[in-house]
Amino acid sequence: MSAVQELEHLALKYAEKAVTLDRQGKSELAIEAYQKAVDALLKIVRLNPSYELNKIYLQRAEAYKKRIESLKSSLHMSPVTDTSGEETRFEDLILREPPKVTWDEIVGLEDAKRAIKEAIVYPSLRPDLFPLGWPRGILLFGPPGCGKTLLAAAVASEIRAKFIPVDAASIMSKWLGEAEKNVARLFELARREAKSSPVIIFIDEIDSLVGVRRFEIGGEVRVRNQFLKEMDGILDKKNPLKVYVVGATNKPWDLDPPFIRRFQKRIYVPPPGYKERLETFKLYTKPLKLAEDVDLDKLARLTEGFSASDIMDICQSVQLKVNSEIFENCKDYMTAEPRPITMKDFIEILDKRKPSISKEMLAQYEKWFNEFKAL
Repeated sequence: MSAVQELEHLALKYAEKAVTLDRQGKSELAIEAYQKAVDALLKIVRLNPSYELNKIYLQRAEAYKKRIESLKSSLHMSPVTDTSGEETRFEDLILREPPKVTWDEIVGLEDAKRAIKEAIVYPSLRPDLFPLGWPRGILLFGPPGCGKTLLAAAVASEIRAKFIPVDAASIMSKWLGEAEKNVARLFELARREAKSSPVIIFIDEIDSLVGVRRFEIGGEVRVRNQFLKEMDGILDKKNPLKVYVVGATNKPWDLDPPFIRRFQKRIYVPPPGYKERLETFKLYTKPLKLAEDVDLDKLARLTEGFSASDIMDICQSVQLKVNSEIFENCKDYMTAEPRPITMKDFIEILDKRKPSISKEMLAQYEKWFNEFKAL
């Protein structure tokens, strides 16, 4: 697991723990867990200042900080000091300026780009050409680290949409109110905002919210039913509002059939092929100082099965390897310059890494795609 992936995993783990503690009324422990989630998110941003998802992570960190302040106030003042409107929480999540991600920044994925443009971009530009309506539910599925979140951000940028990134934890959390009411508030907010511009609700790991459950408690059943109701509302062909739900999942087979049907476009986001891997290496090595013997073509061939995120991690690891030599070997490390990165450096890193996507995983994605595809 790469440094970024590990920090993302930690942030998610602490956020989920914080929500659980918050729900149980254990405010002091919840504050501690929320703070750890914030620290992990901010560390990702510090370590990777050019990381495409930083804006979303900063937004989440800010939401957690506000909850920390609310909990601290309740501890020092009274048990019921949090009197702010519930839907203000969701309003805090809105990115009113679309994420600055362009199609050109997403290497490959031409089929996915075309399907998203057909479903969202073209109807948004010329709704008069679509008397039968157009898809409002878009499901992006595939292995982790292959560009699902970037695709959602790019389409939001293309149509100048307000972008609302949410996850199951924020919807199920007690501090946002009863879960099914949270779903209703979220969609009501989106419909209200869509009167002035398109709105994209982006739900990451949507399987954790609407996946198949062997056992369900009443609250989960009500959330799922409310979500179905809200999805049916935005799918109404007579509804002129431009509200889109883009769900992303690494586990499409966990989704319940009624929810699969609501996502009229189901788009497979596969790992990069050879050409895409080569372009990804070019993208991430562009700011690095490379030796003449570095063969990006060979690196692209050696990394079959690697995701775009894996390739970024490889380039980052090589950078760390070379830079660490300055701190370990140079007395005047504040002014010393790193040596050029060689092909040997890349090979040494590759010897220590395996792709995050297995052949078995890919076979499972292909099987599900062939059964449920809707491009």
